[in-house]
Amino acid sequence: MSSEVKFKEEHQDDCVKVYISGEIDIYTSQTFKEKLYSIIDSFKKDLKVDCTDLNYIDSTGLGIFVGALKKARQYDKKILVINPKANIKKLFTITGLDKLFIIE
Repeated sequence: MSSEVKFKEEHQDDCVKVYISGEIDIYTSQTFKEKLYSIIDSFKKDLKVDCTDLNYIDSTGLGIFVGALKKARQYDKKILVINPKANIKKLFTITGLDKLFIIE
């Protein structure tokens, strides 16, 4: 069984920064999806997702990132993925998502 996923929001002038910790998988993905989509719809700002403390993400989680990006683009906004660990950055690269997301 997986660990939980935790969020912390920080509102800045030009964006909302979300700190994610834990694991995003089939068990935690619904919470992740609801949180991201809610932030995008509520604030209509660029979204910076800080993945420093994100230990694992599966294909379900990656799919939610893609859905969130589509939603953000409806408002002409972007999603930045910040500080991903090597294993997570590798997943973005292998799947080609590094071409869609700004990864810092």
